[in-house]
Amino acid sequence: MQTLTVGLKERSYPIHIGSGLLDQAALLQHAVPRKRVAIISNTTVAPLYLEKLKHTLQSIGVSSVDIILPDGEEYKNSAMLNLIYDALLNNRCERSTPLIALGGGVIGDMTGFAAATYLRGVPFIQIPTTLLAQVDSSVGGKTGINHPLGKNMIGAFYQPQLVLADTDTLNTLPDNELSAGIAEVIKYGLIRDLPFLEWLEQNIDKLLARDTAALQYAIARSCQNKAEVVAADERESGERALLNLGHTFGHAIESGMGYGNWLHGEGVAAGTVMAADLSQRLGWISAQDVERIRKLFARAGLPVVAPDLGVDKYLELMGLDKKVEGGRMRFVLLKQVGCAVVYGDVPAELLQQTLEACVHD
Repeated sequence: MQTLTVGLKERSYPIHIGSGLLDQAALLQHAVPRKRVAIISNTTVAPLYLEKLKHTLQSIGVSSVDIILPDGEEYKNSAMLNLIYDALLNNRCERSTPLIALGGGVIGDMTGFAAATYLRGVPFIQIPTTLLAQVDSSVGGKTGINHPLGKNMIGAFYQPQLVLADTDTLNTLPDNELSAGIAEVIKYGLIRDLPFLEWLEQNIDKLLARDTAALQYAIARSCQNKAEVVAADERESGERALLNLGHTFGHAIESGMGYGNWLHGEGVAAGTVMAADLSQRLGWISAQDVERIRKLFARAGLPVVAPDLGVDKYLELMGLDKKVEGGRMRFVLLKQVGCAVVYGDVPAELLQQTLEACVHD
């Protein structure tokens, strides 16, 4: 097991990464001081891992309220959030009752937002079961739900007490979801960690083959990168925005195609290729750099061509991005491979060229 720390002074918390962690009650004990928790999961993950987690909690005298939601990005909405509130209230969950998110990014984001808002804030534990959640969404305290007009537009910054990333849960992950998680892993190399990007180019096949050592290394390296960024800029006033490489385009793809039709990591992959194309048009990176990026995502089994929503639809959806400031779109782009910047002075004609060049029906 490896343990990293997200350094936020009195709100610092550990990220435990390793095999068999769901069986280790000692890792959870300090974060569940009372004798009851609420576990939020979904119809896919609960049959696989809920009983194991409950057995571990029972070994230290902790019972649980179980809240099982439908599985899918299309259910990351206010109606499902209200189902969580209903269960918490009906079971008289108190301010000292921790909420445990057992699942992928959707469950983590929704549980975190419920924890931030129920009784004005209750403790929160992340047990991510997808690669994307283990390397990205479970760390850093971004929580929220989607709105029909935009992804993650309603939420809160609310840090967990603990992140427990059991790599054994990746054994049951479908191949396309494993690839979706690799998209976020590649992102860290592109924005701030060129040696890691080079390692990924050498080891992408090991990740796809679910090599345990390679996965644990990639998860730990990704979490270390994210922990450093979050510690420096918790509420995304500066450097943390760089973690959104590819997300402005990617969120537009997810929204435009209908939530759940493209996985988040798939949108990020195609969106990052678009961001690289735009970076090239600005004269910052070369055509060879763009091809290098496209090739790595393709090797990971990810889409490198975006759906053709139409230029106007892309512009409309990207205008709802959280990085919009003063009515002006801002993009995370690559000054060079391994170094990203937030940039708000993209000429309209270059953006249109990227939107036309990177899509298909």
